[in-house]
Amino acid sequence: MASGGVDVTVRGAGIFGLSCAWACVSRGARVRVVDPFGPGAGSSGGLVGALAPHVPETWNEKKAFQLDSLLMAEDFWAEVEATGGVTAGYARSGRLQPLADAGAVELARAREGTAAQLWQGRASWQVIAATGAPWEPVSPSGYLIHDTLTARMHPRRACAALVAALRARGVEVGTEAPDAGAVIWATGAAGLAELSAEAGRQVGVPIKGQAALLRHDAGAVPQIFAGGVHVVPHADGTVAVGSTTEREFEGLGTDAQLDAVIEAARAAVPVLRAAPVIERWAGLRPRARSRAPMLGAWPGRAGHYIANGGFKIGFGMGPKVGAVMADLVLEGRDTIPEGFRAEALF
Repeated sequence: MASGGVDVTVRGAGIFGLSCAWACVSRGARVRVVDPFGPGAGSSGGLVGALAPHVPETWNEKKAFQLDSLLMAEDFWAEVEATGGVTAGYARSGRLQPLADAGAVELARAREGTAAQLWQGRASWQVIAATGAPWEPVSPSGYLIHDTLTARMHPRRACAALVAALRARGVEVGTEAPDAGAVIWATGAAGLAELSAEAGRQVGVPIKGQAALLRHDAGAVPQIFAGGVHVVPHADGTVAVGSTTEREFEGLGTDAQLDAVIEAARAAVPVLRAAPVIERWAGLRPRARSRAPMLGAWPGRAGHYIANGGFKIGFGMGPKVGAVMADLVLEGRDTIPEGFRAEALF
């Protein structure tokens, strides 16, 4: 038995920390989650929740890992919701993307075959004709990409659903507690500074993002990616739009860059022109130097582990990140892809 009757302490209650905690408790471990700011206080408390795949070509371990995680998500969130009784707002609703011209249409059609192969026949990527339906992006070519792999969730609701499920399984989720057992550090953007200080070089940086929530009940429709903006209809009668990617910034408030995102979303999806903005959000997302998640043992700290670097794809990666970290921490089985290894950044 670990110290204090706890096998694993997870520090950080964002999507990576909560997913690691859920994976560990699902395998019978006694788990404690600690976050001084509470669940979803960092970038996991955002608005958008676009679980979108990479383009199906030039395959690599990052794309393969993300595919596995996206395919795991439906069962993952169904079990979380059934255990805790709180909805995560998850739906594999697909995505529409407009195509600018004939060249873009030709390229997108070439990817239909690679998607069928790389996505294992479990999701499709197809070029379809625009119909002019209200919930469609403006398409200069008259054609759209429709993929069936993309899913959405409401980030805050997803964190609340995981917390409810963990507590239903007897997990303490609090703001203060000592380390006990193995320790997983899933401390997001703030944790990158500590990791960089210990490594003696920059292992990652915080990237500011801004997003907005509009009041519009779109119903059960695909999300949209157009004009560099994600447009994500949630089940609660809202639509999230975002986000910016700001490597240099002053302050954490929202500003004119978010205004531009909102206008781009309204231009791409005209049905949103009259939708009022009900919330504006800004936060810091953790980007590892490798641009992939940073997972594994913390070099020089026996019994301590790192799960960081979710950046823009943390929610999409969460189920698989939790699984591979549970493999390592509970079973000593290392299934982490080579390009994700934390020690490579030290």
